[in-house]
Amino acid sequence: MKKIIILASVALLFASCSQEASKPYANRAEAIAAQIHNPDSKYVVVACHRGDWRNFPENSIPAIESIIRMGADIMELDLKMTKDSVLVLSHDGTVTRCTNFSSVFKNEPGKSARVKDLTLEEIKRLSLKRAHNVAIDTLHMPTLREALLCCKDRICVNVDQGYEFYDEVLAITEELGVTDQILIKGKKPIDVVAAHEAKYPHNMMYMPIVDIQRPSGIELFNSYLEQGVVPLAYEVCWQNNNDAAFDDACRKILDQGSKIWVNTIWASLCGGYGNDDDAAYVAADPGDVYQQYLDKGVSMIQTDRPELLIGWLTKKGRHTL
Repeated sequence: MKKIIILASVALLFASCSQEASKPYANRAEAIAAQIHNPDSKYVVVACHRGDWRNFPENSIPAIESIIRMGADIMELDLKMTKDSVLVLSHDGTVTRCTNFSSVFKNEPGKSARVKDLTLEEIKRLSLKRAHNVAIDTLHMPTLREALLCCKDRICVNVDQGYEFYDEVLAITEELGVTDQILIKGKKPIDVVAAHEAKYPHNMMYMPIVDIQRPSGIELFNSYLEQGVVPLAYEVCWQNNNDAAFDDACRKILDQGSKIWVNTIWASLCGGYGNDDDAAYVAADPGDVYQQYLDKGVSMIQTDRPELLIGWLTKKGRHTL
């Protein structure tokens, strides 16, 4: 099968799996990226949803630092662009949920709270809120550049919301020398992604998102299989376990030589039975929840309970670089 250039960073093409295993990596991010590129690796990559948002504001620098200390592999983040064209870390299109916008701009009725309507200077005037809705005066929304400087050489980064800014993201990653540790994902057709990457000699890792119980997701997944395009990994989403769609997709992905990424954070992403992370947290053994994914060949898991998942995987010998 052909392997399209868009789906692998040039600097991380290795001669063989045995060479990968023995290579003295320059830093931890490089070692993690090597596991992502190795379809035969038994290492389970742990991606943290918006960082350690249970203890710090989501998508904040302290949230990133916390998961690095835990030993996580990927910081999953979301991007929006300000009015003056600066990329910042924000899941929402507005700043009302995660900042004290209403109090800062209380004397400006009608002021838009949309990130795209605010300048970076205005964004930096806002304090980020923790999950319990209390603003922290010392913490502010970071720019992508600030976040990547924090992550450089220490942890890989997954740009979830943000493929629309591919050109701008790549320009920053190239300037900072972190392109090989960045994984960007999306639902674009193969030819669209290929055309994007054809513009550049060096690209980020790319992963398609396939919802294997929705028509658009099925069509995208089948296009990869039919064209023989082998991505590093697929993010697989499914709403219920009433059919064999997930099991069938896993078999096809593994046969193709790709990795499987699963989100255990919401029922709508992992079979419809509830938040698997919370179920694992209250279970006597986290394996009662997470083992089902390993049994199907999943080797990349996004979680809201990174410390719990990393501890369980380490005991199983599946999270040691």
